[in-house]
Amino acid sequence: MQGGRGIHFSQLYIFSYIQSFQDDHSQIGQKGYSRVVYCNDPDNPEALKLKYRGNCISTTKYTVFNFVPKSLFEQFRRVANIYFLVAACVSFSPLAPYRAGSIVLPLVVVIGATMVKEAVEDWRRRKQDIEANNRKVKVYGKDHTFHKTKWKNVRVGDLVRVEKDEFFPADLLLLSSSYDDGICYVETMNLDGETNLKVKRCLEATAALRDEFWKFKAIVRCEDPNEHLYSFIGNLYHENRQYPLSPHQILLRDSKLRNTEYIYGVVIFCDHDTKVMQNTIHPPSKRSKVERKMDKIIYFLFSVLVLISSIGSVLFGVQTKNDISGGRYKRWYLRPDSTTVFFDPRRASLASFCHFLTGLMLYGYLIPISLYVSIEIVKVLQTIFINQDKNMYYAVTEKPALARTSNLNEDLGQVHTILSDKTGTLTCNSMEFVKCSIAGTAYGRGVTEVEKAIKRRKKDGDPESVEASFDMEEHSGNITDSRKSIKGFNFRDERIMEGKWINELHAYVIQNFFRVLAICHTAIPDVNKESGEISYEAESPDEAAFVIAAREFGFEFYERTQTSISLHELDLKTGKKVARAYKLLHVLEFSSSRKRMSVIVRNEENQLLLLCKGADSVMFERLSEDGQIFEIETKDHISRYAAAGLRTLVIAYRELGEQEYAIWKEDLFEAKTSVSADRDTQVDAAADKIERDLILLGATAVEDKLQKGVPECIKNLSQAGVKIWVLTGDKMETAVNIGYACRLLREEMRQIVITLDTPDIIALEKQRDKEAIAKASRESVTMQIREGKSQVISSRQSCVSSALIIDGKSLIFALAENLESLFLELAIDCSSVICCRSSPKQKALVTRLVKKATGKTTLAIGDGANDVGMLQEADIGVGISGVEGMQAVMASDFAIGQFCFLERLLLVHGHWCYRRIAKMICYFFYKDITFGLTLFWFEAYASFSGQPAYNDCTLCYIKKVYRTSSSAGLVYLVGCLMGLSVLVSSTSSSLVRSFTRPFGEMDEWQSMKSSGSHCILVLCGL
Repeated sequence: MQGGRGIHFSQLYIFSYIQSFQDDHSQIGQKGYSRVVYCNDPDNPEALKLKYRGNCISTTKYTVFNFVPKSLFEQFRRVANIYFLVAACVSFSPLAPYRAGSIVLPLVVVIGATMVKEAVEDWRRRKQDIEANNRKVKVYGKDHTFHKTKWKNVRVGDLVRVEKDEFFPADLLLLSSSYDDGICYVETMNLDGETNLKVKRCLEATAALRDEFWKFKAIVRCEDPNEHLYSFIGNLYHENRQYPLSPHQILLRDSKLRNTEYIYGVVIFCDHDTKVMQNTIHPPSKRSKVERKMDKIIYFLFSVLVLISSIGSVLFGVQTKNDISGGRYKRWYLRPDSTTVFFDPRRASLASFCHFLTGLMLYGYLIPISLYVSIEIVKVLQTIFINQDKNMYYAVTEKPALARTSNLNEDLGQVHTILSDKTGTLTCNSMEFVKCSIAGTAYGRGVTEVEKAIKRRKKDGDPESVEASFDMEEHSGNITDSRKSIKGFNFRDERIMEGKWINELHAYVIQNFFRVLAICHTAIPDVNKESGEISYEAESPDEAAFVIAAREFGFEFYERTQTSISLHELDLKTGKKVARAYKLLHVLEFSSSRKRMSVIVRNEENQLLLLCKGADSVMFERLSEDGQIFEIETKDHISRYAAAGLRTLVIAYRELGEQEYAIWKEDLFEAKTSVSADRDTQVDAAADKIERDLILLGATAVEDKLQKGVPECIKNLSQAGVKIWVLTGDKMETAVNIGYACRLLREEMRQIVITLDTPDIIALEKQRDKEAIAKASRESVTMQIREGKSQVISSRQSCVSSALIIDGKSLIFALAENLESLFLELAIDCSSVICCRSSPKQKALVTRLVKKATGKTTLAIGDGANDVGMLQEADIGVGISGVEGMQAVMASDFAIGQFCFLERLLLVHGHWCYRRIAKMICYFFYKDITFGLTLFWFEAYASFSGQPAYNDCTLCYIKKVYRTSSSAGLVYLVGCLMGLSVLVSSTSSSLVRSFTRPFGEMDEWQSMKSSGSHCILVLCGL
């Protein structure tokens, strides 16, 4: 990495190094803000009294101590198991028609087998926890040296050293870094799904702390553990001085250190107190809907059992009472004069009641205890089929599909709503430079996914002709595809590639355009010492794509120092590469409110240049009269790029005068050193003042590359009646662009946007009146939801579908108790829903709301730690084993390598699993009712005496060995063996996918009713 130590970023960056006055530190010490941390002194007696948690995390469902009681509770949530537990207890009394072992043994086998399966599945989670807890980090010890220590042994107050590309073991307070200014770059993909790097900075008071740590002692008083990722309030007390802390100094667990050799930090929160763990929920106990409905059927069968037992006991009581008639014994051979209470004619009512209890056990065949074991066996076989499906094997990462639990297989075919993450789930976490507009001329012949979708609609969906036309367009001219594939660069246009741009009419404008891309950024080059190749570490994938594109067009950024940026440029006159250095004076960073970024540099000709890139909504209004030559053409190209699902930025520049720059520099210094409450506003105004009178160069268009097959997958799932929601931590603009690219949004859709980024709310936020902000925000969200409802109604009358887009701030109020039902009504009425800037907690709350309010099966899919709560809250959680680590996979029920595999998982395996389980359950009920009623028929010929028709050995064999291995095994396995040909036959699976409507609730009940009708026929036959 170039330019490590010695870069004083605080002297260059305008906004990142301003201490904000917005955080209210007056609450420290009050309720909710009572945490005290003794920095570098965890053994302080006062610290030991606080008894903070250790750093050993657990995501398992069970522990060693609660496994038996909790697992037993899970087993006896099944109605049949409760019945057999009661029957087993009664079997030790004289009332039992069988020996106790014949009833207890099947129950023990059923419960034991299921508990073993649960233990094995939970042990897999435990092993992943052990792997995370045994990672190592350097901790400062009592001997004044750093020792590698396991994460689980880290304590609150420990001073740790984290090195490049390592994860943070806990929530840390940044003390210093390898940079003199104490900054560091952090990747937070596991937290918020964003791929761009965040710049964190320490307090100036600790920035020089790199050795002699034994002298460092401080106290931190801060907020208690909470789930808010983007806020932190606290104070550092060091050397009799107080320093306010903000989120800029906090490094969160599971984020990664990037572009920084090392950092030193103090542990503030450990274990489940960390913000990422606060955003997770305890692993829930999930049961499939088929299993829950099976309980209802067992309730019905139990009612039948009570009915026939009552009938038998009444008839038995009548016959027993008639055994003595007029002092004569009617059935003398039964010796009614010398019998037990169970057959005593003089106490016929009591004998009848005892017979009723005996009948409950005698006709126990009606309650299929072996069905549960049979289902478990079948589900295990189904998981094997899923795990070994070659069509869901992702060769790039060598990851097969993985069913981490077998409890929810059949629910895959009943999914009603999918709630999906965006970054890393729908996309590949990479941007590609695809097109650009320079001097009013559009360059780039690439075709995006959205353009392909539009052309398919125009060609009536003929995919072969569409793909053929794409190939002709991309290979027209003299384009060759022999070039090596370059990550972040997917541009094809023979007019300006390979240095041919110097022959274009506006070559000077093209030169300035790519020069801006090569200079206006915060990326850091990383030179491979062995190969000499240069890679770039950027704060966002957009920046990396721009720098790579500039390099491919002859403007290679190869070195950054404290005050300069160096390029290898393609000289316009000579056509050869020359080295040029630009003195870096100021960086005006990008922010969501500014929507632009600028740098001020001085070139070798001593010219002062302001280079700027930003959103078209703020850039065109800043152009000078002479700089608007290509404005009309550029706007037209931007509209076309946006319609193609591309992310666009406008590129412009201007030359500054020496006097103008000197005056502006003084104004900026005064604004930055101001101690007034409106200092942020003053700095904004100073930046706005210099970013004027720009000269338009053109616009860029980059594609947030979708994973392969995502648009087709979403289309097929939508046709299957599955609703898809996208919950992302990304900005609204990014999420909308991806919505178009993956066909979740369409041009003809009416977009209903709910946001609090309005002038009125922004003005209130500057006043920092929290009550007024909350009240105005609540009213604004309520009004926007009501307006959205009316828009949906009018759109429905016009046969136009609607899409709901809501940001994270608005979602806070929309999920409040008084608004959540109204919000849900609006969301359900829309064809697509996108929730932007959503925190992990909000994702879980939205998932819970949809699951409870609709009563339908919900599926959540994601790939990062920020998706764990959502996955656990949904009926089915699917983790993608992608680039964001394995946190989502660890918390999921199923794991796949790519989003497109979800189509096969639901429409093929979900279809098969549900159909086979449902048919087997129906067969079991039919068989057990038939078998049980034969006993009732036998009892009619045995005077309802409660005598069994089979001996205990036969009974045990039928209940366990025959039923499980024969009924569930042979009968169902015959179907599975026949289905093996389906698994390996693409034609058959394609046939299943062509009828994409999954089984619904009606199909399930029809199957159950069909089984009931067979039973009625049996009764009629008897």
